Amino acid sequence: MRLGKNQRQHRIAQILRRESVSSQDHLVQLLDAEGVAATQATVSRDLDDLGAVKVPTGGGSVYAIPELPTEQIAPDDHLRRVLGEWVVAVGCSQNLIVLNTPPGSAHVVGSAIDRSAIGGVLGTVAGDDTVLVVATEDPGGHFVAEFFRSQAGLSDAGESA
Repeated sequence: MRLGKNQRQHRIAQILRRESVSSQDHLVQLLDAEGVAATQATVSRDLDDLGAVKVPTGGGSVYAIPELPTEQIAPDDHLRRVLGEWVVAVGCSQNLIVLNTPPGSAHVVGSAIDRSAIGGVLGTVAGDDTVLVVATEDPGGHFVAEFFRSQAGLSDAGESA
């Protein structure tokens, strides 16, 4: 059956909440199993519209739809795991912190920070391989940067900008 865009996206969100979906093709198959016709290109656009991101798991990565940060707080060990796996360098200047990641990974780190409710963080902007974190004046960027370094397992020697 052909569903309207909003109905199809609602189904996709339901599937992503209950199943580990690692590829768009897999999602097309799951939709098909529910009797919903969709192409990979349509699913790709729907995932973008829904704000879906790929998050790391023990065996690869799966699609997830981040909730509003105030409604869903990630556990501390999730942030530690994401930072430890994806952050390769941390730099700081005043209240701006730059986290470097491998290409294509910054959104994973930015989403984890946004969902972690870290005190002293106003927000993040994620590119392809860089996350800009804006810290509050108190405790300040250097304190927050040191927290990220610690969580990522990085020494502070040579990591400051």
